Amino acid sequence: MAFALFISLFALDVFNEGRDFAGTALALLMHLLPTLVIVGVLVLSWRREWIGGVVYSFLAVFYVVWFWGKFPLSAYLVIAAPLAVMGASFMLNWFFRTGLRSSPHT
Repeated sequence: MAFALFISLFALDVFNEGRDFAGTALALLMHLLPTLVIVGVLVLSWRREWIGGVVYSFLAVFYVVWFWGKFPLSAYLVIAAPLAVMGASFMLNWFFRTGLRSSPHT
């Protein structure tokens, strides 16, 4: 959720473009599509961790491949690295879910 909020901050630049209300609303919706995808994948992977592992890892690779050379390296680290970490975390949770869920509570 923190990463989705962070990505949402980039949508705020639509308010400086001088559009009318409908144009600003449409631009805001377009800028928030990545956030909607991230939150949608989170909802889908809440009980099925492998979905989050696969999709977040794919999104990290997709971002780097699609936008390679358009931004400085720091942009790739800020966007793709958290996606890769989230994907790896979901995959690890999926691999070890039986051990994690069957452990006795202390």
